[in-house]
Amino acid sequence: MRDSLTNQTILVTGGAGFIGSHLVDQLIQLGVKQVIAVDNLFLGKEANLTEAINHGCIFLQGDIEVAATLSFLFNEYSIDTVFNCATKALNYSFINPADAYQTNTNGVINLLEYLRQGQYKTLCHFSTSEVYGTAVYEPMDEQHPRNPTTTYAAGKAAADLAVEAYVRMFDLDAFIVRPFNNYGPRQNYQGQLASIIPLTITRLLAGEAPEIHGTGEQSRDFIYVNDTVSAITQLYDVLPAGDSVNIATQNQLSIKALITELCEQMDYHGEIITKPARPADVTAHNASNQKLYRLINPSITPLKKGLAKTIEWYTLLE
Repeated sequence: MRDSLTNQTILVTGGAGFIGSHLVDQLIQLGVKQVIAVDNLFLGKEANLTEAINHGCIFLQGDIEVAATLSFLFNEYSIDTVFNCATKALNYSFINPADAYQTNTNGVINLLEYLRQGQYKTLCHFSTSEVYGTAVYEPMDEQHPRNPTTTYAAGKAAADLAVEAYVRMFDLDAFIVRPFNNYGPRQNYQGQLASIIPLTITRLLAGEAPEIHGTGEQSRDFIYVNDTVSAITQLYDVLPAGDSVNIATQNQLSIKALITELCEQMDYHGEIITKPARPADVTAHNASNQKLYRLINPSITPLKKGLAKTIEWYTLLE
């Protein structure tokens, strides 16, 4: 049985990023002893932590791939648990495939070594549904074959295997959470690494036409980010070492249907631009969340409601 999070000093890597900053907020709401966020600000923004810092979160700009960053953190603070959200966007793997892979492997190996050395007690490692690739059966449960189609996903799959191996070899307390497609406030909407929901919202807000790559029939399981971080803090108490669990809604949605829903909510009736399919794009993601429900009682925000909240946030951002 793990100690209650409320008594702990917790490090969140990638803590200024999209999911990481929401996790920081959730931990503060739970009343944990101390939250420390580290982020190299590749995509993360210190502004995502403004409220958290006002409530006592310590922020450090640094990179967990750099040994000196972790050495400083573990020497300076008595850390109990690490939530490893540090990564680079999937789209980045098409720009710099080697670096995208190495980011997802080097950081977790460094954290596992510190765990092996007894520098902290528990590692919660963030995987991704991308490790599964396109569904070979549906819904995709935790036993689904890992068949990554990008170096981003390959790095995540390798990191998962490393966590599992370290647990078996050294009897460490580390487990894996595997969120499917998160959306919500603070997700990146700028440049080549923008995600589809915030990119489409900001296009529509600017009076530009939305885009669909390929047929639009490719499916995803979209989950609201606050549901994800709530599930993770609950799973901390019950998911055994070495185990993994999907965090999803078990409701797949085609990209075409997603774009249509966003257009309806934003009262857009114009053209939808069709572009060539992206290489290595996963065609079907329909998650099983039966294991999640066996472990906890997760909250699942209906898609229409979650999208409305997300649209509101980006509208106010403008």
